[in-house]
Amino acid sequence: MRSDGDDLLYAEEAFQLRGAVFHVYRAMGSGFLEAVYQECLVIELARRAIPFVAQPSLALAYEGVPLKQSYVADFVCFDRIVLELKATRSLAPEHRAQVINYLRATGLKLGLLVNFGSAPRVEIERFALSGPPSASSAFSAV
Repeated sequence: MRSDGDDLLYAEEAFQLRGAVFHVYRAMGSGFLEAVYQECLVIELARRAIPFVAQPSLALAYEGVPLKQSYVADFVCFDRIVLELKATRSLAPEHRAQVINYLRATGLKLGLLVNFGSAPRVEIERFALSGPPSASSAFSAV
């Protein structure tokens, strides 16, 4: 979110993640399944010494009661950014809703939705939540 023209939430971290995503796209192009890009990003994030957890199971709660169900995000990077991958012709509203729900469920403030399937270029959409996290949300990988 912008508070002035230059103040993006986690700007440096997001810049590093975008660089890793662009590097993978330049190397691989489009046309692969999401799992291929996921594996490539694991390698690239590690090479760049970007802290991440791949496919963390994110705990959920309903009105303070922990649920058995959980979300599995593609990545949580820097302990504060959700990185969700797609490999589809175009992003759909449900893809965007998925990232927003991950943010709400975890209390994290920033999500990047990446689509490797949108030739001739990779798509990256940024989602930032403002305000305090809900009482039932906190990031924890289970």
